[in-house]
Amino acid sequence: MAETFDHVVVGGGIVGAATAWTLSRRHPDRRVLLLDKEPEFGRHQTGHNSGVIHSGIYYTPGSLKADLCRAGATATEEFAEEHGIPWRRIGKLLVATDERELAAMQALAERAAVNRIEATVLSGAELREREPHVAGLGALHVAATGITDYGMINRRLATLVEEAGGTLMRDTRVLGIRETAQEVVLTTSRGDVRGSHVVFCAGVQADRVAAMAGVEVDFAMVPFRGEYYDVRPERADLVDTLIYPIPDPELPFLGVHLTPTVDGGLNVGPNAVLGLAREGYPKFSFDRRDVRDIVTFPGMWHVARANVRTGVREMRNSLSKRGYLRLCQKYCPDLRLEDLTPREAGIRAQAVMRDGSFVHDFLMRDTPRTLHVVNAPSPAATSALPIADLIVDRVDGVQG
Repeated sequence: MAETFDHVVVGGGIVGAATAWTLSRRHPDRRVLLLDKEPEFGRHQTGHNSGVIHSGIYYTPGSLKADLCRAGATATEEFAEEHGIPWRRIGKLLVATDERELAAMQALAERAAVNRIEATVLSGAELREREPHVAGLGALHVAATGITDYGMINRRLATLVEEAGGTLMRDTRVLGIRETAQEVVLTTSRGDVRGSHVVFCAGVQADRVAAMAGVEVDFAMVPFRGEYYDVRPERADLVDTLIYPIPDPELPFLGVHLTPTVDGGLNVGPNAVLGLAREGYPKFSFDRRDVRDIVTFPGMWHVARANVRTGVREMRNSLSKRGYLRLCQKYCPDLRLEDLTPREAGIRAQAVMRDGSFVHDFLMRDTPRTLHVVNAPSPAATSALPIADLIVDRVDGVQG
């Protein structure tokens, strides 16, 4: 006989785990299930995260992204502190290396003020004094930015769901979704699961899951590989602060950056290369179905035409370690080829609409008894706890 729950959350990454925990806290009398197809929670985007607690400086004032990021940074720090998860507020330097970037840096400083984020403009000399191995015409210092281990946060959230009386179901694939007026029936690899309401946090598979649930899908989830290198341990003290380039406002990616980690390491990345497998982390991963979906989606042809030069550059730097290094040496000239050692890539799930536009903010779709978190872009890890509050508010609004 199928198990029955009041709330089912499909997808055990950090957003899904936070949602299940929030449901458990708000409704301790209800049965909550957190379900994931992997043997462990947080295997995909959360498990390949750079660990940055973002301040929200980049995002359009008043946007959901900006508001959730500010709230999320505070919530993440408090959660990590309460549960003994390592975190540090080490600050971030956004480095301008030419006149165009200096102008963009000033615009970011103005945006920071509107977003109520403390940011200090540094001259080239002040930058060099603060970080002797970093070069630029100037920099924007954001003191509020921090680092943590989101994998640990993800696992702790799942444990809290179980401690609150919820159920964890790993290694369980959803094979079918049938919604009636009274419930949602999930056909899974371990039998049927019934839920009064189901939240889907399916990440890079969100379009396929939404289609399975009968949602009209006018978007596609496109995988972008984010490739990293570790800096060899004896050079991990190269910088004390997060070092970022000034981002290109036309792209949804922040550029290759230097990231100190909470365990004392240092890594560099990620770039952004179109992936040929939604869950293929090794270089040259290829999945026939994933590639077919990319080339048959009209929006990707718009993306390709608009970004051909950027795409070629990213691919060239992906194939050439020396080319990748040049991206870093633009602001950290002391970094050397022998300093970089391979690290497993990540896959960023980016929603693209049929007209080729990138979805820059959070995107959700729903039916009477399901809610699909379609696009949860960076800084979703930082914002996971307030995103979960938003999701549960919507669920409670539907259920009354």
